[in-house]
Amino acid sequence: MKRREFISLLGGAAAWPLVARAQQQTLPVIGVVNSGTSVANAKNVTALRQALKEAGFVDRENVVTELRWADNQFDRLPALISDLIGQPVAVIVGNTLAALRAKAATTKIPIVFTTGSDPVRDGLVTSLNRPDANITGVVFITSALASKRLDLLRQFVPKASTIGVFVNPNTPETEAERRDVIAAANALGQRLVILDVISDSEFETAFATLVADGVGALYVGTGTFFFNSLDRIVALAARNAIPAIYAQREAVVSGGLMSYASSISDAYRQAGVYVGRILKGEKPTNLPVVQNSKFEFVINLKTAERLGLEFHPQLLATADEVIE
Repeated sequence: MKRREFISLLGGAAAWPLVARAQQQTLPVIGVVNSGTSVANAKNVTALRQALKEAGFVDRENVVTELRWADNQFDRLPALISDLIGQPVAVIVGNTLAALRAKAATTKIPIVFTTGSDPVRDGLVTSLNRPDANITGVVFITSALASKRLDLLRQFVPKASTIGVFVNPNTPETEAERRDVIAAANALGQRLVILDVISDSEFETAFATLVADGVGALYVGTGTFFFNSLDRIVALAARNAIPAIYAQREAVVSGGLMSYASSISDAYRQAGVYVGRILKGEKPTNLPVVQNSKFEFVINLKTAERLGLEFHPQLLATADEVIE
């Protein structure tokens, strides 16, 4: 082979990845940005992609999904969103904190949020029925269920004279939940020990405080930080033999005692439906915020047995699902 021919072929081979990349860049890009971790949100991403597939959008075939994770370092969100906007993306999908930053960064790119909080109170939208020009989303109500969770914990762990509460502070969602839990406890005459937890390194100390204060049960608050720390909280609750209620079913599957919540993965599925509709030409302002009104009470019976808890059959019958 002549040297000139060899160089020509080599140049052509080297160009193939560039051609493939150029073709990929012509596809619409969906930017998914989340204040949490990829591991904790794996099921949610799967649900999002499945909904997109059902709408006719398959990743790397006719659409590209770019994932960005802040790993509970919330100050990273602006840079992650700026990176997505610079690509540019056709739609941004974000949880509460990510969507708030995205809204502050762009008024043009459509945004679809998933939130367990009140999107009007938090400033995501001004109206549920007719959202702002470039943003809509899905609400899986979690923090608003504070009094119900506290009541369930009291029913199933009636000997707990003192209940601990974990709060990840300084977000609209978690501070609203704090107020609701305190109000519910005051109405019931329930003693609480409320602990702010802001980093993974504080969990050991927080549980030591619960034990020292003679806490008989634990209410684990809502929010991205706790969702991404469920395995650690469940493990420490088991080690310290403290019955706990959570805002996510995933905690009970992992060995937590009980949860009362709506499905976060189903919220991502619904978000995927909206992303598909936006990619087909609909505007966010014409897509009302979806409110997930189905709630499930889940109990892990094996965990109850390990904790020495016995539930009356009639009380157990109130659960929507019992994991044995």
